[in-house]
Amino acid sequence: MRKLNVAMIGGGFMGKAHAMAYAAMPMFFWPAPAIPVRKVVVDVNQEMAETARDRFGFEEASADWRAVVARPDIDIIDICTPNNSHAEIAIAAARAGKHIICEKPLARTGDESKSMLDAVQGSGSIHMVAFNYRRTPAVALAKKLIEEGRIGDILNFRGTYLQDWSADPDSPLSWRFQKSVAGSGTVGDIGTHVVDFARYLVGEVAAVNALVKTHIATRPKQAGGVDKLGVGGGDRNAERGPVDVDDEMLTMLKFSNGAIGSIEATRNAYGRNNFLTFEIHGTKGSLAFNYERRDELQVMIADGVGDARGFRTVYTGPAHPYGSGLWPIPALGIGYGETKIVECYDLCTAIVTGKQPSPNFEDGYRIALIADAILASGESGRWVDIP
Repeated sequence: MRKLNVAMIGGGFMGKAHAMAYAAMPMFFWPAPAIPVRKVVVDVNQEMAETARDRFGFEEASADWRAVVARPDIDIIDICTPNNSHAEIAIAAARAGKHIICEKPLARTGDESKSMLDAVQGSGSIHMVAFNYRRTPAVALAKKLIEEGRIGDILNFRGTYLQDWSADPDSPLSWRFQKSVAGSGTVGDIGTHVVDFARYLVGEVAAVNALVKTHIATRPKQAGGVDKLGVGGGDRNAERGPVDVDDEMLTMLKFSNGAIGSIEATRNAYGRNNFLTFEIHGTKGSLAFNYERRDELQVMIADGVGDARGFRTVYTGPAHPYGSGLWPIPALGIGYGETKIVECYDLCTAIVTGKQPSPNFEDGYRIALIADAILASGESGRWVDIP
């Protein structure tokens, strides 16, 4: 069986998720399309890299991502770094002929994302952007039902992504609150996941009209380089730094196919943990999904008997997308980790077959253009067309 040597750049929260997926994917999807080998992990210094090596099961550790990208024995470059380094690493990896998976958002802006797309086109590289939530079996089932025409022509999409990890005004000023590193706040960090759902399930977005708001103007400066992701309050007595990204966004959507919709996203919604949802209405029925109940898809088909009319709950399992590789009983329960395992499976399958996966850098670029338009509309208060 073919082996694929992985170099993972970044050993934080997302590095943990990716490393787990590389280890577990063959356990779930056997025979595996290929065996990912955790070859080398790169972090900001050698000590942190060695800690990540020991923790995540890699063979080697390095603090020099450029040297690692140039190594002939590396097949996959996995980018799990803050957003401001995505483009430089991906472009170097494409020039070196590597396959690439990059965490979302693809980059800070549409222009930066375009430079990454240009680099991979014609390079022979398989490229993927890690919008893993679409690989939740219930979401993939929604896609299947839509493609089969089960809910008819789509009229409306409503999506939300509500979290509360940055609601505390004293949570630390991590890189996610700094435009120079993140590019944007809620829009790029979590709003793009909902945009990915919208494009995946409904189609291309043609125009947006948005409200964008920063609620907390300053936060305590963070000690150390680890992304604390808002866990626990910061030091209230610490020097505070400015927040120059958005905390919340709300946008209306016009789709190219005539459907309409809306997206709301915030990291300041006390009581909401990972409230990623969509509801889609069609001419023959509706679908509804809530990631906090990720084994379930709510399905309403309008031709049902009148006295039983309404949504019914479908629990995903072996009969549904990716079900053969996951758990043998519906509703036995999947987690965030399984979506990353499925993502790894799709990446390895794409490399072995030579067929580009979705979402790839083209999708990441299109989503970046929509994110740019949401921010521009938030400033102007007007409808903004997507190029």
